[in-house]
Amino acid sequence: MASPRGLSLISVPYHLGAPAVGMGRGPTALLERHGFAGALGDDVEVAVVDAPDASRPEIARIFELARALSGLVRGARADGRLPLVLAGNCNSCLGTVAGLESDRLGVVWFDAHADFDTPEDNESGFLDVMALSTLTGACWRALRSSIPGFREVAEADVILVGARDLEPYQRARLEASRVRVVRSGLLEPALDELRERTRDVYLHVDLDVLDPSEGRANEYAAPGGLSVAELEAALRLIGARFDVAAAAITAYDPACDPDGAIANAAVTVGRAIRRATRDGTRKSAADRRSRRTSP
Repeated sequence: MASPRGLSLISVPYHLGAPAVGMGRGPTALLERHGFAGALGDDVEVAVVDAPDASRPEIARIFELARALSGLVRGARADGRLPLVLAGNCNSCLGTVAGLESDRLGVVWFDAHADFDTPEDNESGFLDVMALSTLTGACWRALRSSIPGFREVAEADVILVGARDLEPYQRARLEASRVRVVRSGLLEPALDELRERTRDVYLHVDLDVLDPSEGRANEYAAPGGLSVAELEAALRLIGARFDVAAAAITAYDPACDPDGAIANAAVTVGRAIRRATRDGTRKSAADRRSRRTSP
């Protein structure tokens, strides 16, 4: 992708398909209370995914949102703009990745949790903890196939950073998979290995990857997370190696952040994503020039 002409901020202000509850309030709070769009530049357009049919079941609403989101992401890319999704839930990844329509996409996923459950092993009944397993093709086959442009991402092309709050069955499932699970300090070798297979990545930041000492992103925040500075450094490493095709910042519940510390961190992360995007496009341009001049 050429250097983006601007940024498309796409708000998905829903939690489990319902508006204005829990983490679904996060995107609106960031945009309206904390000036998120203006903080990222003067070339930012904002779109909001329309509310799903409230009469439909929860799971149907979530996949309805994914189908709508895929169209907005596709449109942003066609216009030469970087899609940055602000979403209540991590399952927004399904619509975002579908909108990219990439044949070989890497995923770098920052999260305190694995989001790698399937309906067969899940114990909580919380659909959002199945986001990454659905993205990699382990479950919800018929519904994920209903999202225009959806393609599974290979487990081996996923790097999971910062996951620590895991039940024994969740840890066992991850260990049996090909997902690369790393701490931020060990990220570079994993990125270099992924770079051998793909140039494009989807960048996913669940704000509870941050340590609670930075503030509480949501009720699921867990100790042992990254600092804001560590997350910024990780995003720089990604930008030095990849084209960021799309990104997401998710799982912010303003009720857990009375002093706005995590909202400020989200703005910092958004700026770092923009810088990573520019770094990636410069790297790609340099690679193309190098190939043209090679004997």
